Amino acid sequence: MSHDSTAAPETTARKLSGRRRKEIVAVLLFSGGPIFESSIPLSVFGVDRQDAGVPRYRLLVCGGEEGPLRTTGGLELTAPHGLEAISRAGTVVVPAWRSITSPPPEEALDALRRAHEEGARIVGLCTGAFVLAAAGLLDGRPATTHWMYAPTLAKRYPSVHVDPRELFVDDGDVLTSAGTAAGIDLCLHIVRTDHGNEAAGALARRLVVPPRRSGGQERYLDRSLPEEIGADPLAEVVAWALEHLHEQFDVETLAARAYMSRRTFDRRFRSLTGSAPLQWLITQRVLQAQRLLETSDYSVDEVAGRCGFRSPVALRGHFRRQLGSSPAAYRAAYRARRPQADRNQEAESAPGAAGSLPPGQPGHAGPQAPPALHPDSPLPHQSRRTAAAGAVGPPVTASAFPGQRSAP
Repeated sequence: MSHDSTAAPETTARKLSGRRRKEIVAVLLFSGGPIFESSIPLSVFGVDRQDAGVPRYRLLVCGGEEGPLRTTGGLELTAPHGLEAISRAGTVVVPAWRSITSPPPEEALDALRRAHEEGARIVGLCTGAFVLAAAGLLDGRPATTHWMYAPTLAKRYPSVHVDPRELFVDDGDVLTSAGTAAGIDLCLHIVRTDHGNEAAGALARRLVVPPRRSGGQERYLDRSLPEEIGADPLAEVVAWALEHLHEQFDVETLAARAYMSRRTFDRRFRSLTGSAPLQWLITQRVLQAQRLLETSDYSVDEVAGRCGFRSPVALRGHFRRQLGSSPAAYRAAYRARRPQADRNQEAESAPGAAGSLPPGQPGHAGPQAPPALHPDSPLPHQSRRTAAAGAVGPPVTASAFPGQRSAP
């Protein structure tokens, strides 16, 4: 699902300066950038498809640093333009950044700031959001990136309203997308914004992709740990929590397992992940409930108990706040879209299916049910808006996911 706040007065695009042209798109490449993300804007904006009814853009490929630029597989690229060419573009795209832990070149950041000040539309695909954030262009704005890097983006740039559930976020003159294929979604959205649905649909047919995908990143979220915590002693406590989500425990339990006071544990956990431990724990319980609703026939009350919630009411409240739907409505929509043949094929491996859980584990020899949803099938999803747009429910700032202050 996209997040579009272009109607908010604070994000109204500036008037394009006289030397910039709306039809010119500059793509800013760096050494070490992945070739897939880099190729998306090159293909969308750099190929003449006027015969298919797609208006033509003029593409300028710019090197953000001295070349040759190395990319995936050791390939070397030579950009035909340098940073000076950005001064002519009405749209500047940063397809990806090589490392979320290293700062981008200051010269490239200055070029992006000037482009934005002169009314250019600035676009960050996947980890390109880190470059936009380093330039200060995301301060006070909604943004997204790959869900795996969203906690790091929120932690490093606390003034950015990071929403890890969106496929892309359009905030008027600054746009960001989630990982890899979501860059295609955002580029199609730009064509749709510039030239209408027919042009975007024609381009989508040429690329053999859906013209508009519903849903967001929440169906791809997993229980992977943020990169920063992998080698830390706290990782053992987090791993234990993930293995025991069916039990009722709180943050005090985790702090005790880490041999820390609650205050020290909270501080240490937040410093490593960018998220408060209670927020993280609630999110993991909701994700587990989401899986059980998809892959078992347990009642909502049973799901609540198997995910460590103290009551079905607690599950329903947290589930709706995080996924924009009640558990029952989510399951109904999921099953309505899942082909029966696929459900039957994978039912035996579903949680709650006979033999799918070890003896003694809650749910052993339980009922069968449908597993995962096809990636292109829509799920119930509540579009989130920024505080500037008058939102209900705050976007993520210094934490990876929205959370509540009550006990799970």
